[in-house]
Amino acid sequence: MRPRLRVYHGDEIALGPGKVDLLQAIDEAGTLAEAARRLGMSYMRAWKLLQTMNSCFKEPLVDTARGGAGHGKATLTATGRAALTLYRRMELETAQAIEPAWRELLGHLED
Repeated sequence: MRPRLRVYHGDEIALGPGKVDLLQAIDEAGTLAEAARRLGMSYMRAWKLLQTMNSCFKEPLVDTARGGAGHGKATLTATGRAALTLYRRMELETAQAIEPAWRELLGHLED
């Protein structure tokens, strides 16, 4: 069982599995380009996801600095780090909450 949570802001998906994976990859890689590469997505796709996330929150989730000779840089803000941590906590708590029903449902699945 793998619940997929989505946090909506109006009609936009502010956070979901892919966006949170992108936040985590940015945190680990330090650049948007490397984060996108690690996730197997285009830089443009990652940039659009990041723009959507940043526009949905009161404060940006990621600070970016343009590339050039020294390459670009991307770092999670305090809000970004909080959003990542809270989303991961929501995933864990959801999985824990559905565990009893999941075990019961497993008994009905074909071996």
